[in-house]
Amino acid sequence: MPTSFKALGELCEKIEATTKRLAMIDLVADFLNSLDAQEVEPAVSMILGRPFPKWSQQTLDLSWATLSNIIKRITGADFQIFKDAFSKTEDIGAATKVIFENSKVKRQAALFEKTLTIIEVRRSLEAIAGTVGTGSREKKERLVEALFSRASPLEAKYLVKIFVGEMRTGLHEGLMEQAVSKAFQVPPEMVQRARMIVGDIGEVAAKAKAEGKEGLSKIGFRVFRPVELMLAQMADGVAEALKEHKGKSAFEYKYDGARVQIHKLGDEVKVFSRRLTDVTESLPEIVQIVAENVRGKEVILEGEVIAVDDSGLPIPFQHLMRRFRRVHGIEDAAEKIPVKLYLFDILYLNGESLINVPYLQRRQVLAENAGKIPLTAQIVTSSLEEAEQFLKEAIDAGHEGLIGKRLDSSYAPRIRGKRWLKVKPILEPLDLVIVAAEYGYGRRHGWLSDYCLAARDAETGEFLSLGKTFKGLTDAEIIEMTKRLKELTVKAEHGGVVVVPKIVVEVAYNEIQKSPKYECGMALRFARITRIREDKSPEQADTIQRVREIYERQFSRKGRYKT
Repeated sequence: MPTSFKALGELCEKIEATTKRLAMIDLVADFLNSLDAQEVEPAVSMILGRPFPKWSQQTLDLSWATLSNIIKRITGADFQIFKDAFSKTEDIGAATKVIFENSKVKRQAALFEKTLTIIEVRRSLEAIAGTVGTGSREKKERLVEALFSRASPLEAKYLVKIFVGEMRTGLHEGLMEQAVSKAFQVPPEMVQRARMIVGDIGEVAAKAKAEGKEGLSKIGFRVFRPVELMLAQMADGVAEALKEHKGKSAFEYKYDGARVQIHKLGDEVKVFSRRLTDVTESLPEIVQIVAENVRGKEVILEGEVIAVDDSGLPIPFQHLMRRFRRVHGIEDAAEKIPVKLYLFDILYLNGESLINVPYLQRRQVLAENAGKIPLTAQIVTSSLEEAEQFLKEAIDAGHEGLIGKRLDSSYAPRIRGKRWLKVKPILEPLDLVIVAAEYGYGRRHGWLSDYCLAARDAETGEFLSLGKTFKGLTDAEIIEMTKRLKELTVKAEHGGVVVVPKIVVEVAYNEIQKSPKYECGMALRFARITRIREDKSPEQADTIQRVREIYERQFSRKGRYKT
């Protein structure tokens, strides 16, 4: 019998009501065990707040403004009810549940009493994402309205959460991995390995349900299925990198560009951004150079794309982002903003995974298969003086700094650790999410130009504020930002707005200081936006745990004020 979407909503209510991790794992494991095989992946994705698997290129392309208008039409309720509920809960889904409970309109669910199932919700989401072309906006709205018209208040709560991608139950992917392991009696290390390769825990769960240990043991890379990226931790300098890497490290230039993952199968090439979004059409010259140079029939590579001027010198990151967003006028954009590719890693070659091969060996395999495509500038050294000189050369050449890589390090998708260390000569910037904004003063009075910045809590999924800034963006960027924030607005109040946390910005600051003003107990001093991170999703923003680590690390260089 098909599982109702209401059952998924009731599960999420139970998860939200507990803070005990083992209880969360037990609840989810029991639920997953009760599902049919075809329901597992959609359920796992939805429980984590995603409409589709993580690797999927499907997007719903619906703003909160559009969703809120549909909810108003369906319920016929005074939307002030929603605003009041949101003020109390600061949760879009919970506020949606309240307004549905106060609906003045008799919905189809009550008329026909047809249960909404998990599979039907997924099919509706696929239909919404697949609606493109002339009149698509109106068609999308009709599909969304049809879905919400069949939803109970509880179901509406979780539909909204899935639409905006903000579940906030406290259940993160690590706990979901443990739940999958328990549900299908598969060792946790096998689940983790499979998820690292496939890039989506929902698909791993479906495989475990259908085929158990044997199925997971056979999981391998698939060309054109993007893999989550290995991440680097920040280091105070090259000396720390050498110490962490047992006295010898491979240092590479850290370019001020966009990280890409490149897949090649025969003559076909696809390029994915660090958000795992397909950007192939925006970078035709990268496709061409890979097709002409890279040896091997099946290959997955990693590299950095930078924007350059006529003389080949790097130009600022924001110009590169124009290329990544471009879907029309590609040739003109390629002429105005030429790009250059540097390769730095290889994950897969002709049916063989290389992620467990030591880094230096992977680098050699990469060099043998890159053709005329340049690799990132690199030295392997145990000399502090040589490493310091190499850092200076990188900065002088217009790049950000260095990445130090442990010589024997494997490639660990999604993992941020000390095997790879970033070395920059400036204070560590943070990638934060805009959660609210206020209108400015003077000539900025009509623009949302003062931004509230937040980091993600890795434990709960909430975004915790670290302060505000009005500095860093140009007038043109502020105008565009105002337009985007208005589409994401959940609540307007006191000369500003609260928004769905979607936009990531890189933030520089002078110091992280203690502050009772904010729930996290910290605030950024002299924060200013240095660039808009179109290449990062809110999930990839910095966590409040990382901010706290940086805060504590400050006291290795200065005294701590005692209160």
